[in-house]
Amino acid sequence: MQAVPQLSNIRQVSDGWIKKYVLAYTMPDGSTYEYESASRKSLEAYRAELEGNAAGRACAADAVCIVPQTATGELLLIREFRYPLNSWCIAFPAGLMEPGEDLATCVDRELREETGYALRADADAPALDPLPQAGYSSTGLTDETVHVVFAQVEKVADAQPEPAEFIEPFLLPIADVPRFLAENETPIGTRAQLVLEAFARRRRLADSRPPADASRS
Repeated sequence: MQAVPQLSNIRQVSDGWIKKYVLAYTMPDGSTYEYESASRKSLEAYRAELEGNAAGRACAADAVCIVPQTATGELLLIREFRYPLNSWCIAFPAGLMEPGEDLATCVDRELREETGYALRADADAPALDPLPQAGYSSTGLTDETVHVVFAQVEKVADAQPEPAEFIEPFLLPIADVPRFLAENETPIGTRAQLVLEAFARRRRLADSRPPADASRS
């Protein structure tokens, strides 16, 4: 296996809700290399996480991204004003996990806050279908991990966003996803873009297949 850089020191250079770190590495040839990164974690927690990553230990998810679907075949998305962009952005409901919170509780809470929807109580299949593991948001910038969860949802109340959150939930019929992607001009999050494109490609593939009786003629 190829030799890799070895972490030798972590230096915190700014504080706040998002913290900036400088990671010092010893390269395989003995030289030193510094890399800047960002994290919401404290220095001690970030150091423990990086050491755990090197040892192959799985880390807990920092946040969830929910792909909600209604019983009538619609996807629930949001338009949210994102401050780093100074713009609206298309996304799926998402949010940070609170300390000690399990996945189902976090998903249900974020859905209710951002959209007024909740996990369906009457679904034939489990209302919650998470991917096997959390994934990293942007490995060149931050250690943030996000667990993507598919969910069966229903409307239960009005949304209850935080005062600084500007969120507009909307429903998108799955059949209309290809058209939406072709016509949308609003900035869109990568996760939403990839999931919607998967739905669109599946739809186009289904539309391209000949009718069952035609294939036998």
